[in-house]
Amino acid sequence: MLVHKILNNNVIITADDRGHELIVMGKGLGFQKKPGDFISKDYVDKIYQLKNETNSLRFQELLADIPLEYLEISDEIIEYAKKEINESLNETIYISLTDHLHTAIERVKKNVEVKNVLLWDIKRFFSDEFKVGMEAIEKVKERYDIQLSEDEAGFIALHIVNAQQDGESPGNTYEITKIMQEIMNIIKYYFKISFDETSVYFYRFTTHLKFFAYRLTTKKQYLEETDNELLDVIKVKYKNAYSCVNTIGTYLQDTYNYTISNDEKLYLTIHIARLVSKNS
Repeated sequence: MLVHKILNNNVIITADDRGHELIVMGKGLGFQKKPGDFISKDYVDKIYQLKNETNSLRFQELLADIPLEYLEISDEIIEYAKKEINESLNETIYISLTDHLHTAIERVKKNVEVKNVLLWDIKRFFSDEFKVGMEAIEKVKERYDIQLSEDEAGFIALHIVNAQQDGESPGNTYEITKIMQEIMNIIKYYFKISFDETSVYFYRFTTHLKFFAYRLTTKKQYLEETDNELLDVIKVKYKNAYSCVNTIGTYLQDTYNYTISNDEKLYLTIHIARLVSKNS
């Protein structure tokens, strides 16, 4: 492969056979090289291709400024996350997570601590992603002998949550978490119950709620056509749950100017009915 640009001693820019830009990483890969030089693939450790031009430029700027080791550990965490949550992650995760890890580790070295005000809700609503965050701080401990806090595990989890969303229009994770908490509080006080947060029903509901809140923040409603007869049956069968959904709908309309569609009412009602029945 031919060198197009050298970012540092370990990272170069080249292109594939179709002319698509590639970011190539390897120990000493760019040392004493110049544009136009040939580099053997035998010295390449990792190849990245970010399809979005803006993302690619941001990634290059980041890699030019930070040590290679931060990208290496970030890549390990991203691969672990893909297996653990079984979800695809958009390419922005390489930028956001690498930058965050570098910043977090530098903060600890300077004895600067940042509290995560969403930590409790992140643990509740994004348990799989938080597990990735905890694995990340273990990897940091092993590599740097630096102990990051649970707060940082929560921040890392939020980066993973963001990366599961549409890369072109990522949702506001803070807003998503806030909306989820508000809806859960409405359900809690409507039925006067506490939730078993270890149950599979709570996990399923929060998973549904996460994507519902994402649609709300991005104004993308669920567009499949609801069978009105089925909705009529659900209204009767799960009367209290449907009434609770209407309460939620009123709150969201007043607070966020968002109208819940019949499709969303149907699925929310079913999920809430199941959740409540297992917590009664």
